[in-house]
Amino acid sequence: MDSQTIQKPSYSAPEPPNDKRGKLFQLLLILALLLVFGAEVGYVIYNKNTGPSDEIIDGTVNVDPDTVVKPVKKDHTIKAFETADEFQAYLAEAGALFDSYGMDGMMRRATTGAVFEESMLVDEPMALSVPEAMPTSGMGGGAGLEKAVVVERSSETNVQVQGIDEPDIVKTDGEDIYFSTSFYKGDDVVSEEKANVKVKIRGYYQGDYVQLTEVIKALPVEDLELRASIEASGNLLLQDDILMIFTYEGIMAYNVSDPSVPVESWVLKYEDKNKYSGARLYGNKLYLITNTYVNQYSSCPIEPYMIGEEKISVSCGEIYHPSSVVAVDTTYNIGVLDIKDGSLLNSVSFVGSSSNSEIYMSVNSIYISYYSTVDLLQVLLGVFESSADLFPAEVVAKLKKVASYDISNESKMVEVESIMEKFIASLDSDEELRIENEMENRMETYIKEHIREFEETGIVKVSVDKLKVMASGFVPGHLLNQFSMDEYKNNLRVATTSGGRGSMISNGYSVNDVYVLDSAMNIIGSAKDMGEEERIYSVRFLSDKGYVVTFRETDPFYVLDLSNPTKPEIKGELKIPGYSSYLHPIDKDTIIGFGKEDGSVKISMFDVSDPADPKEVDKYTLKEYWSDILNTHHAFLMDDKYKIFFVPGNDGGYIFSYADNKIELKKAISGIRAKRAIFINDYLYILGESKVIVLDEKTWERVNEIDFK
Repeated sequence: MDSQTIQKPSYSAPEPPNDKRGKLFQLLLILALLLVFGAEVGYVIYNKNTGPSDEIIDGTVNVDPDTVVKPVKKDHTIKAFETADEFQAYLAEAGALFDSYGMDGMMRRATTGAVFEESMLVDEPMALSVPEAMPTSGMGGGAGLEKAVVVERSSETNVQVQGIDEPDIVKTDGEDIYFSTSFYKGDDVVSEEKANVKVKIRGYYQGDYVQLTEVIKALPVEDLELRASIEASGNLLLQDDILMIFTYEGIMAYNVSDPSVPVESWVLKYEDKNKYSGARLYGNKLYLITNTYVNQYSSCPIEPYMIGEEKISVSCGEIYHPSSVVAVDTTYNIGVLDIKDGSLLNSVSFVGSSSNSEIYMSVNSIYISYYSTVDLLQVLLGVFESSADLFPAEVVAKLKKVASYDISNESKMVEVESIMEKFIASLDSDEELRIENEMENRMETYIKEHIREFEETGIVKVSVDKLKVMASGFVPGHLLNQFSMDEYKNNLRVATTSGGRGSMISNGYSVNDVYVLDSAMNIIGSAKDMGEEERIYSVRFLSDKGYVVTFRETDPFYVLDLSNPTKPEIKGELKIPGYSSYLHPIDKDTIIGFGKEDGSVKISMFDVSDPADPKEVDKYTLKEYWSDILNTHHAFLMDDKYKIFFVPGNDGGYIFSYADNKIELKKAISGIRAKRAIFINDYLYILGESKVIVLDEKTWERVNEIDFK
């Protein structure tokens, strides 16, 4: 039909009745809000002849046929601020997206009928992926004392990149175990006498709540004992007799050359408005990432922390930003510290968003991601423009005018509500019902066609050697966790979900993609459309292969060929019940997955020898509701020598064999709420909240245990 023959509804803007806030109001308000707030992040109404033009006179708009909406393309180049004024001006422009109410909050306030996905369950885990390889050799170092027993091998923390350690609650040097824990320390409580029998029970919440880092003598196993207790807890790093404890307030470093008498070596304390983001240990250097909350009233220099009595200061010239203004509320600070004395060797800072930030580090680069508000105006104008038969030009023009006001988002919300109410009040009931149905159908189609335009993730690349910001880029969607990023042959592979849970824009619809970025952080290839209407639960990149698990009702397991970075391919797909949220390679042809099915922990073994035809060759269901493996990759332990892996649980610990492509439960250990396990020589140490149990791996019999209470 010729668009000129379409009868558009008249618009006279009468005073609306109070009961006109129906479904159509909600639909139109979502569109209008996105239009308004999208205008704040990089789009202008542009006249090809005269430049910006958005004139409204007496409630009418003078529309020029040459007036179009043109996107301001983001400039991804990185540069440092030169002055405090420049820093504050940038924050002021970016800060419009981060006022006290926020766009998403206002949308939720205005739309009470939000629909969420079925997968929004209270027991839903944080999905995880796995490291490039599982270490099987000791950490080196040593306790500094003469060893009574030769340490032939010991396990390390399960990390993402071999050789780059990550903080966790347990570390070992092969002779001693350092374990950060918390529990209620109290005596057994005697229950009241029943049938002339007094039953001793331990009161789970009896006594004092303690947070300690326990130093445990591990060898010889018959002399297992508690050497010392440090009154601090948090994730740990250990190197060259220096134990670093990452507490809420900062870092406490101890010299443990004599593990029986830990001596405080240095202390780092976070300053106000600063907090920990992550850390890595590479060689004898600690790479510490913190973030500092900033807003348009902030100024530089920034002071992220104190080391001893020295306050560290970051000048304006050390803070980088994208050339285009993006939504930011945080300055990320990367500092390289000497682990011996805590001295700061180098540092760099850059602005970003505190939302959904992930850290990935290779031997070459550090990548920090953050969720970025996208330029939504053009996206949503497309909805209005594609529905020119439904909306008067005056309505769109007024919304554009509101977007230009220098007022808070909440104030704009009031203006937008007024415009929508007046427009709907101008319609008769028949026309309102027609537009409501038309918009339901058109929005669904438009969302599916433009799903990747609603959200994006910014990624900043920093060199490890010189700690210099090298490049930045953006990918559509959001990341799952640190394993969504992986560097291979100078390219970065990134797995993302666009839309889905929690998104007011996508209405639950989602797609999942893998992007390949070159060294300059430009997208050079992609594999798209995995698990439509699902979201990513785990990612695993291994050399030139990729493995992605999505989930909503079934568990699609995808195998990707990434050998050609410009043309990544989805080679195979397997659908099974439940989901896998942690993947670990047994060898190049076998991957083991951990997840849940019907409310229980499930372990699956996948044969990926034929990428086009992956198979689940075995599975095992535990009588456990949860395992810490589903919360952190650090909880997983595999021992190649005995072909076993360990699974912690609330009711105990479980040792499985993976020999001969079969999953077999070798041993279940009761009486401990297991958190981690490590091996030293041929002994497996199972660590619970307040107990350590030691097994002989040759017989799987208990040989010793120790209780901290």
